[in-house]
Amino acid sequence: MIDALLHAVPLVFAPMNILAMFIGLIAGLIVGCLPGLTVVTGLAVLIPLTFGLDPMFALGMMAGMYNGGSYGGAIPAILMRVPGTPASVATVLDGYKMTQKGQAAYALQVALLSGVIGSVLSSISLILLSPPLVSFSLMFGPIEYFWLGILGLATVSSLLGDDLPKGLIACGIGLLIGAVGQDISNGTERFTFGQLDLLDGFSAIVLLTGLFAVPPVLQIIEEAVKTGMSGDKLKLHRQGSALSQWRFFTPVWIRSSIIGIIIGILPGAGGSMSSFLAYNEAKRVARNPETFGHGNPEGVAASECGNGADNAASLIPALALGIPGSGVAAVILGGLLVHGLRPGPQLFREHPDIVYGFMLQFLVTSFLLAIVGGLAATRIFGQVLRLPRIVLAPVILLFVTVGVYSVNNSLFDLWVLLGVGLIGYVMERLDYPSAPIVLGLLLGPMVESQLRLALTISGGKTSALLSTPIAVTLALLSAAILLTPAWRMWRERGKTPAIEGAESR
Repeated sequence: MIDALLHAVPLVFAPMNILAMFIGLIAGLIVGCLPGLTVVTGLAVLIPLTFGLDPMFALGMMAGMYNGGSYGGAIPAILMRVPGTPASVATVLDGYKMTQKGQAAYALQVALLSGVIGSVLSSISLILLSPPLVSFSLMFGPIEYFWLGILGLATVSSLLGDDLPKGLIACGIGLLIGAVGQDISNGTERFTFGQLDLLDGFSAIVLLTGLFAVPPVLQIIEEAVKTGMSGDKLKLHRQGSALSQWRFFTPVWIRSSIIGIIIGILPGAGGSMSSFLAYNEAKRVARNPETFGHGNPEGVAASECGNGADNAASLIPALALGIPGSGVAAVILGGLLVHGLRPGPQLFREHPDIVYGFMLQFLVTSFLLAIVGGLAATRIFGQVLRLPRIVLAPVILLFVTVGVYSVNNSLFDLWVLLGVGLIGYVMERLDYPSAPIVLGLLLGPMVESQLRLALTISGGKTSALLSTPIAVTLALLSAAILLTPAWRMWRERGKTPAIEGAESR
């Protein structure tokens, strides 16, 4: 491995390949910043354009776009409460609150630094830990993936909302939405009401944008604020330095990186789950968990670090086994095949220079992201807040509409966007959290498919769902996460009458 890495270094640092990584980073930042577009979309457009180019040049652009898009999604999430990518949904919770407090630039600093640290550690794990981590991922079957999905749903539902029942209801709504479309086993239509547009279910991008982009636009219109934020509040040096507070953030970065790497290497479990679980773990161990969701920078750090740590780690099973750990990894597999590189053990034997060079490109682009994001993206996009909010509202709505329509070129998606946006606005008025809906939508199909597969393999025996140590551990963790808030609520209600009685005496 060391010889292959040494031979790959000159290829990675060739001037043209460095240029490719810069191009990919800038393109990824743009794609991540545009609501409705994702890194998957950007890579799908990029890969055909790289046909005929040198493999290292093409892979450098892919690595840059992956890391750039990962951070790019945090920019609109923090500045406009519109998550650029599904993984940046958790960033909205505290990032936008920091913007409302006049800490937009500081929040972007925290997001950038946390994302860079997560990406660097993820890249190192990709290079050094591939064999043992791949072996660990092979221990997960349908039963383990089912309980992993349940753990994600339980964690988000119980910790993101201040009210446990409301969090569970929101998660149930997401599961119900995820069930729309054709049954994954027999093709039976479910909740389509004869609409051909619903045969494939609702588009996750449309629902995500509707829940998180339309409600704040309606609030902006309702408030009709005609003044923008002053330039003084957007100067980085006046809002502190995230790097100077590294001791404060280090525990969050370590925990979130470990979570992101573990989730990334599990085939099919990557994506937004790592950022949600990292955010929830940071909230669980925090001294003041009630500050999360109200502008706590630890929430931004945990979400973005977990998101960044998922990137390169999701390629471990993709490169070694041909099993993508996320949707982006699946598209990158297609990019490798376009250039005649077949993923699997033979890839490391036949093209060691290229595969280890690709790993090093992830590490290099992680560091380049700190330069490009810090000097360009953060400063440029931070100036958006200087516009009066009443002017910003139609601009956001315009970009959202164009982005959603470009996904499927469908007017039906625009009607769904409007309907979901209005529902999201009403739910916010009633203090229902929106994030559990998104994760229910994303994890619901996975949980259902793995449950059916596990029951099919076991011949319909439900006892098989607790037949492995990993499954039992995940089930107990899920139960503990759900029961702990309920126990706290019961204990607080039990104390209240006693306190009132003592005061009356």
